[in-house]
Order: sequence, then C-alpha cells, then structure tokens
Amino acid sequence: MSADNEKNLRWHHGKVRREHRTQLLGHGAACIWLTGLSGSGKSTIARSVEEALVARGVQAYVLDGDNLRMGLNSDLGFSAADRQENIRRVSEVARLLVDSGSIVLCAFISPYRTDRRAARELLGTDFVEVFVNASLKTCEERDPKGLYIRARSGEIEQFTGISSPYEEPTAPELVLDTAEETPGTCVDRVINWLAQQQLINKT
Repeated sequence: MSADNEKNLRWHHGKVRREHRTQLLGHGAACIWLTGLSGSGKSTIARSVEEALVARGVQAYVLDGDNLRMGLNSDLGFSAADRQENIRRVSEVARLLVDSGSIVLCAFISPYRTDRRAARELLGTDFVEVFVNASLKTCEERDPKGLYIRARSGEIEQFTGISSPYEEPTAPELVLDTAEETPGTCVDRVINWLAQQQLINKT
C-alpha cells in the first residue's frame, strides 16, 4: 500500500481539463527549468522571458529561488537533504501551475542531477531543462550579491561552486551561454524554442 493510500489520499481531477485551458488561453503549458551557478543569469533570463510571454498574451509566471526560500521553503537550509526537499516542493508547485495552463519558469541553482531528474519524472514531458551556462570565474566576476566573496572567506558555508558541488546537466533541452550571448539573445532563444515546440504562436 502506498503512503498516500495509508493516509486515505487520492488525486482529485477538476471538471475543467487541461485541454480546455489550452483552448481558452490559446497556448500550451510547460515548466521551463533554468539551472546554473549563482550569478549565471537564471533569474534575469526568467524574468525577461516572463515579460516577453505576457506581452504576447501568454499566461506565464516565475518561481524564483530566493522568493520561495523567503516563504514556502523558509524552513530549509542548504544541506544536500534540504536542497533536495527545496526542489521537490518547487516541482510540486510547478506541476500545479502547469496544470493551470501556465508556462512556469523555474530559476533555481538546483545543483544535483538526481533532484532535477526527480523533477523531470514528476512533470514528464512538461519539464524543459535549460542550462544557463557560465563559468565559475565569470559568475565570481559578476557576483551581484557579493556571495562568492563571502563564500571564499568562509562566511557562507555549503555554497555551490565553492564548498558545495554543481553537477552540470548532461542532456538539457537548451543551453544558454551567458558569457558569450547577451541577455536579449538568450531570451529570444527561449521564446523561439517555445514557438518551435508549438507551445506558443510564432508571432
């Protein structure tokens, strides 16, 4: 017997099906999962893609790592177990948003492949992994929050890239090289990918 059955739980489907929402909204739904080091450009790209999609009339929403840790995940630290739980909770929220017909943009370091794999398994074909690729050197040079300096000095423990590992994706749907490509180019590439997959209109 599964844990859910032991708790007398079962998933309830609403009367409004996903295909009805797609027809009403005029676009598809997906979870665009942006992963990369701190300072790689994940949040900047996610926010700009959200803005571009909404301007097209697309229902889109960003789930940002800092925002989630200030509320839903405020009880979690940065140990491997807490990082895993952080991503699990985010994945469940993303699944609900996708079911609502939204294109949800998840901007999380999500350093472990196993955690991202679990998110993909939960979301299935709705999961789109985007590797926001910037070297540690590039991210340290940017260091918009001053986190790398503090991590190097030992002030911040378990910091990804310094005292905690980052496992790069092995087969992402899209790779954005933010050291070589402008933010605008990266945004255009995400939008074009969505259009190619017929999740949004080309114009």
